[in-house]
Amino acid sequence: MSDQAISRFAVPELDDMPPDIRERIETVAERSGFVPNVFVALAARPEEFRAFFAMHDTLMDKSEGLSKAERELIVVATSARNDCLYCVVAHGAILRIRSKRPLLADQVAINPFKANLTNRERHIIDFALHVAEDSRSITDDRIDEMRSHGFTDDEIWDIGAITAFFALSNRLANFAGIPPNDEFFTMGR
Repeated sequence: MSDQAISRFAVPELDDMPPDIRERIETVAERSGFVPNVFVALAARPEEFRAFFAMHDTLMDKSEGLSKAERELIVVATSARNDCLYCVVAHGAILRIRSKRPLLADQVAINPFKANLTNRERHIIDFALHVAEDSRSITDDRIDEMRSHGFTDDEIWDIGAITAFFALSNRLANFAGIPPNDEFFTMGR
């Protein structure tokens, strides 16, 4: 276990957190065997914690449209582009588990253009990186191109929304100095 601080800002003790937040963190810890640092860091601001995880869950826990692995793929690719160590490592672990492909997260984080992707995954990543890097240049033609590759409007929206949401997450983790938990590095390998 690392002795690195969880955040540049004060973080609350579990017993000092509101009951709903403490319960959520305990559930995550029971399921994963540890408490991800981002939960503790964001718990310092309970209203923001609730809003953040409500949006996270809405985007990432859907069962229709994009698969859960495809959703994690977007997070890893765009978080790497945003230089967010926390999200690349944490969501890379989840991607390895959900995709059952232990090399995928590293390939995508280092160079998504050389990663071993399916055609569908390639289109997802290309569009997500377009949103991450130059969303203002996305045209109706670009959306139509995604439709021509078989993506529904809901899937196209989710790719963009996940990219946008994790841009927020990446910036929070980076400016607050939230390090990835050591446990993430070995998960799904």
